Amino acid sequence: MPMPRMSQAWRVALLLASAAIGPAQAQARYGIGQTVSPAQLRPWDIDVAPDGRNLPRGSGTVAQGKAIYMAQCASCHGEQGQGGLGDKLVGGAGTLATSTPVKTVGSFWPYATTLFDYVRRAMPLNSPQSLSDTEVYAVSGYVLHLNGLLSEGAVVDAKVLTDLKMPNRNGFVGDPRPDVHSASCLRECPTAEAAH
Repeated sequence: MPMPRMSQAWRVALLLASAAIGPAQAQARYGIGQTVSPAQLRPWDIDVAPDGRNLPRGSGTVAQGKAIYMAQCASCHGEQGQGGLGDKLVGGAGTLATSTPVKTVGSFWPYATTLFDYVRRAMPLNSPQSLSDTEVYAVSGYVLHLNGLLSEGAVVDAKVLTDLKMPNRNGFVGDPRPDVHSASCLRECPTAEAAH
């Protein structure tokens, strides 16, 4: 049986109010939800920062990565990373300043650590987050090898990815728009009236 419109509107309003005041306050005020423990959050907290923070333990080899890449990635990205259904991963060196830039892992990405992050969270497209950390290290290493950034015999781990200086490491510039540098307002935020 569908819920009456007023009830649905009330639930949306309650959800928005809960998001605005935070989960702990919503639980206390409205008696809904539950506090999430660090252990419950851990499987979701998988992002890796450019400086390598949150890279997991373990390692993989370029040779392992080639086998995984051929089985999981080549159908979309091509056997040599040349692209196909999926993006091109290899090439493009020296093209970023031209009228036809080719943005690949080797030409565009500033950090090898974020390659690991992206592969772990989003690939393969038909089954994201299905690769083990060892497999992600290996595939990341193979893609970097295809771009000439790692040797065929390389063992890839957190230190290797953090230390690797990508060709476009210094190719990004800051965003001059003032609105992207504002601090987030989480408490005692100014109202629209106070801003005028």
